[in-house]
Amino acid sequence: MVNITFWGVRGSTPCPCDANERYGGNTACVSLEVPGHAPILFDLGTGLRFYGEAVGTASAFHGLALVTHLHWDHVQGLPFFVPINQEGASLEVWGRCDEGPIESAFGDFMRPPYFPVRYTDLGGDISFRDVADEELAYGRARILVRDVPHTGATNGYRVEIDGLAVAYISDHQQPVGSDDIAPGVLELCDGADLVIHDAQFEPHEFAVKADWGHCTVEYAVRVAAEAGAKRLALFHHDPSHSDAIIDRLLREAEGFAEGTSLDEVIAAAERTTVSLSAATADA
Repeated sequence: MVNITFWGVRGSTPCPCDANERYGGNTACVSLEVPGHAPILFDLGTGLRFYGEAVGTASAFHGLALVTHLHWDHVQGLPFFVPINQEGASLEVWGRCDEGPIESAFGDFMRPPYFPVRYTDLGGDISFRDVADEELAYGRARILVRDVPHTGATNGYRVEIDGLAVAYISDHQQPVGSDDIAPGVLELCDGADLVIHDAQFEPHEFAVKADWGHCTVEYAVRVAAEAGAKRLALFHHDPSHSDAIIDRLLREAEGFAEGTSLDEVIAAAERTTVSLSAATADA
């Protein structure tokens, strides 16, 4: 059984308010948990704080974070992740930066005067590894890393564990004037049991923000369907999109998915868990 839980589902900036109470307003953070295996996190946005509350500090935390890129909405939760501020805890952070080692980047933005403490001041051990376009192992998990078009160096990830595959593509620049899909993105999503994919814009928004590094809901469905994926979670919701707007976009996505490989399309909502098993994979 693989459990994927959404703790932050927004792009760009935290935006909790009454209008998005159901889907949530925290930025990107998703946990992948399997019995008998250390947790794997996708991104370290503000949703990480709430994952930390759920994990607690009764025992020392040990896990891996797969960071797609270093925009604020994907890293600003780390200082508020209480489990890593405990002696004996550890967190491996994998990712990339186009201006030097990822460890140096975290050291630059988590320090005075921008923040009162450095990551080295926390009680646990945080280690960093630069990864790009490679295949790696972490416990029982096979992790595929591929470049994803965005605005700056950005990774997408595919985690295969216990016969199940989850692809995470949080920020994806849709081509302008073309339906092309980057080969690396298709490789990540190939036959995946669940694809978590950027679905930030409506068509009229994309028309004026075409170079902002994101895509439409229709393109997200196209990516997952062309790759033969089984399920799609719309993710990285725009901060201006209310629950009602996301409900409508989900209905539209379900229409786009008819007749494709996709058995299910959902809109990612905070504290929602998708459970995958061999039975669901074969369904």
